[in-house]
Formats: sequence, C-alpha cells, structure tokens
Amino acid sequence: MVTKHLFMLFLSISVAGLTLATGVVSRADEATETPTHEEEAPAPIPHPIPHPAPHLTPYPTPASTPKPALTPKALENYEALNLFSEVLHHLRSEYVEELDEEELIYGAVRGMLQELDPHSVFMPPRIYEDMQAKTRGSFAGLGIEVSVSEDHFIQVISPIDDTPASRAGIKARDKIVEICPTEVPEDWEEDCRSTRGMTLGEAVGLMRGKKGTEITILIMREEFDEPRGFIIERDIIKTASVHSRLLEPGYGYVRISSFQERTGLDLRKALAGLKEEEAGPLKGLVLDMRDNPGGLLAQAVSVVDLWLDEGLVVYTKGRVEREELSYFAEANGTEPLYPMVILINAGSASASEIVAGALQDHHRALVLGTQSFGKGSVQTVYRMANGSGVKITTALYYTPAGRSIQEVGIAPDMVVEATPMVPMTPRRYQRAREKDLQGHFTQEDAKTQEKEGVQEEGEDGAEAGDESEQDPQLARSLEVLKSWIYFDRFRDEPALGEVKDEAEAELESAEKSVDDERG
Repeated sequence: MVTKHLFMLFLSISVAGLTLATGVVSRADEATETPTHEEEAPAPIPHPIPHPAPHLTPYPTPASTPKPALTPKALENYEALNLFSEVLHHLRSEYVEELDEEELIYGAVRGMLQELDPHSVFMPPRIYEDMQAKTRGSFAGLGIEVSVSEDHFIQVISPIDDTPASRAGIKARDKIVEICPTEVPEDWEEDCRSTRGMTLGEAVGLMRGKKGTEITILIMREEFDEPRGFIIERDIIKTASVHSRLLEPGYGYVRISSFQERTGLDLRKALAGLKEEEAGPLKGLVLDMRDNPGGLLAQAVSVVDLWLDEGLVVYTKGRVEREELSYFAEANGTEPLYPMVILINAGSASASEIVAGALQDHHRALVLGTQSFGKGSVQTVYRMANGSGVKITTALYYTPAGRSIQEVGIAPDMVVEATPMVPMTPRRYQRAREKDLQGHFTQEDAKTQEKEGVQEEGEDGAEAGDESEQDPQLARSLEVLKSWIYFDRFRDEPALGEVKDEAEAELESAEKSVDDERG
C-alpha cells in the first residue's frame, strides 16, 4: 500500500506538473526582492516586448492551472514510472539494511532536481522552514550565505553582518571543506564529513541548530596551508538587509546585503534618515551591493523604483505564458536626481544584478567595481503537502535594454579592484561565478529563450580618509560623486570661449556707440 501511494505521488509530480504544490510562496533567488523624484528622469527605454500600462505588479496569473489531459507521451511517462516502483519494491524487500522510505523518496526527488541546474533544489520540511524564516529576516544559525564552488565544496559567498560567522572571522570566498555537526546523524561513522559533493540543503541543515549550541567547521582560505577549524556558537540571526550612514556631509552610503520581505521599506527609511541627518537633500549616494547574493525579485523591483519615475525595470521569460512577466517603475515616491554610484563584485548575484542592470540601462547610476556573479535566472518556490518545498528555475530575466546577464554578469562602467592587482596563483583561489557552476544555463540558452518568446561594513561614522586604505572601491566611489558635481557645474556654466566672444561683442558694441556719438 505504501508503495502504491509513493508511486502515485511521483506520477502526480511528473504528469500533472507538480500539482501537489499549494502555490507560489516566493519568487526568489538565493538562493533568484521607494522612493521620492521630482526632477525629470531619463527617457524610458523602448520595451523589448509588448507590455500593458506601467505598473509595478506583473501580469495577473491564474489562481490554479487545470491538469492537462493524458497524451500518448504522458502515457509513455506513466509506463516509465513503473521502473521507479520496481526499484523501490526491491529496495524495501531485499536491501541488506532496513531503509527509511521517506529518505528514499527525498533522495529520488533530490536527484531528479540535481539533474536540472544548480539552483533547482529539493528542501525537506526543516530546510524549507529555514528558508522561509531567512526570507522574513530571522532564523537560527551561523549567519553565512553559501553556494557550491566549482570543485564541489561548500563556499561562503558572504558572512552576514554582525552574526556569529562574521564575528568568528569567516570571510567571503572561504571554502567550508568539512562540517562537524553538534548532533552527528545516525548514519555517520565519523564525527566530521567533507562537504565535497554535499548539496546546499544538506550543508545548511547541518549548520543550522538551536541557539547556544556550538558547531565546528573546517575552513580553507587562500593564505592557509591547510584547513583550520572554527568553533562557532549558533544564535538567532536577525538580518537587517539595509545599513546606511553619511560618508561625509552631503554624501550618503547605503548597503543592501540581501533582498528580504522588508528591504524596499527599510531602504526608504534609511534614505529618509540620511536626509534628516544631513538636514537637507543629498549631493550624491553610494549604493553598495557587493557580496549581495540576491533574494526576492519583488524587492529588487521596489528598490529600482526608488530611483526611476517610469519605464521598464525587468522582465522575465519562461516556457509557460504565466512566467512572461514585466515590472515597471512608478512616479510616486521617486528620489531626486542626485549623482549615484553602485558598487558590485563577483559576489553580487541575481536580485542585486537586476538592480544594477536596470539603473545602468536607464543611465541613472554609474556601476563601479568588478564583474558580477552572472545569475540571470528566476526560481519559484513551491510548498509540498508534507511541508517540504521545491525550488525550481522557471524563467530567465532580462534588463530593460533586453540584456541577459546569465553566465556573463554585469560589467561595471568603471572597473576598480578591491585590492591592488596581483598575479593570480592556483585556479582554486579564483572566485566562482555562475559560469563555473555545473549544469548552469549558458548565455546562448538565455538568448534562445528570448528569441522564443558580501564585504563587511566599516564602523558607523568612520572618516572617508580612514576607509580609503581599507576599501579603495568605496573611496573611488566618493571621488566619482564629487567629480560628478564639478562636471555638472562646468556643463551649466558658459564655456570660456563663449565668455570671451560675449566680452568682445560688448566691447565692439560700446566702441561703435562712441563712434556714432562722435559722428
């Protein structure tokens, strides 16, 4: 009877297209989201595909999708699923040890998704709940964003500011080569296990735990001769995704570390706070999205809308019509047209690339730093009936000018390295990007789809001069903002030649008047 139920579960998933899902929980990237503008914004870029009247919400989607009728192909798939039933039967009755049938099913679903792309994953109930909590901005754990490196270890994208991981000294690009969990799983014969080949879900599940418990992780870093152990005490991670301060009078700094449910609202408050502290309008702003791994698409749109009063922000295209969505900016609440620099690096992915790409296409901001990660896909998260979840890639996104950044990333307008350039040594120390992940969509895939249809902040109040030695990218951003003001002054003032011509004309006119009087 159990076998029959499991067989019907997989039939439902394959034939009916995940009809067990209760609905979209979030359009996320993870891991694939206000504003005030009285002056004239750049002209909107022509829409690459037909769009309805401008609004921030996407096209409405049907509440439910009817189950398709069984076609001859579907009947073939139905017969092919008999293979799964047969294998499950032999494992249950003949395998040398008694097996947990739920884990067998989880393993089968996990393997099915692993065959697709690096961002489509299965999440058991606990991992799914953790993901939901993280999106809300509160969860229990170490406080790190992770991905799978090109050599299949777990790699730190960025430690979250002011968390146990950042306080313990964990850095972006660290490789977690072994995990020694607080509670060792029953099927382990060792106290620590290599993360090579481990899925993100498995690694996150081992590192999460109760507040106050300790875990040891072994870290390999470029300057280490061998892995070093870090003992970290878990804590409740309440992540504020927006931090702000004044770099110096008139020039603001805002860092967005991820895109959570309240990022757009928090950013609006942060900008209001800067203006209140300045007691007047800003002369310029640095928006720092370095090592920002992404988050909610809707929040990325909300952030862009702060600095655009009209025009396309981003659009998505997928295999099904309901994934062809377009998002637009609104005039209400747009920021004044002050100079703006966006900071990105190889850890800036997905939602942060949407923001940088949109403001770059609309010529609203200058992008400074190094090439971004290159994740141009959108994931939709579905909740399963048993409390687990699946995150699957459902669309690719495109910037307002029709660019796909999949695999190639956002190219900065001004390339500034975080540290002076040094010769690259072993390839294992190069930072992984989307193009390095196994099974990733290529740029050609994105073009075909179109044809068819995290660095730590300095202490608040630090002087810009003190930061320049530690953060050359931020120092250069401030220089650019100040230069921007000077160039605007030169543009508004008459050229020296024009002033000279006017003076000579006035002198000639005066001399003529004198001659007329004498005549």
